[in-house]
Amino acid sequence: MITSTFTIAATDGVDWGVAVASRVLAVGGIVAAVSAKVGAIATQATVNVAWKAEGLQMLRDGLSAPEVVQALVAGDDAPQGRQLAVLDRHRQVAAHTGSACRPWAGHHLGTGLVVAGNILSGPEVLSAMVASFQSEGGELARRLARALRAGDISGGDARGRQSAAIVVARRGGGIEGRDDRLLDLRVDDHPEPVGELLRLTELGVDAYRSGFAERAEE
Repeated sequence: MITSTFTIAATDGVDWGVAVASRVLAVGGIVAAVSAKVGAIATQATVNVAWKAEGLQMLRDGLSAPEVVQALVAGDDAPQGRQLAVLDRHRQVAAHTGSACRPWAGHHLGTGLVVAGNILSGPEVLSAMVASFQSEGGELARRLARALRAGDISGGDARGRQSAAIVVARRGGGIEGRDDRLLDLRVDDHPEPVGELLRLTELGVDAYRSGFAERAEE
């Protein structure tokens, strides 16, 4: 399956997250895997979904992001068509864009930040995402969603729009602190999926902050 997407994975040292959009149905169930303890994986293009579990396990075993990318690509039978982005617990990032990924395809690495995309309108999509993320402050979830929106406005997936998703993890960030899922939102089929995802993200962040305030008052 070809999953053309534009994706951002990043951390602020407290939260870890991935935001993704694509002209395929329900991209949120395909691309991202996030753990607050070890980091994040995004697999796309001619997608190898096994890379999510395998990559997280390698991170748990102590491999760095570059080592995970090297190992996964080396062990794959068709890496030329695949795209991979990895963020580790030490904020290191690494990525792979295979030579057979359909254009425009590429990635950008920053400190605690990696963006990647394929079948995009052009490199300006990733540039806009990086610029947005680096200029924004506040909660990681909002920064990720707004960066995705910047990429969408800049052209996004060259084939159009269909779905978007965001996953943000924080240690003990889930309900009653029983897991790390701070935010896990998907827009599986929508004419404006990134705009809808941004709206839901704003609601989710506000709801989480309200929950903290209510607990503080008890």
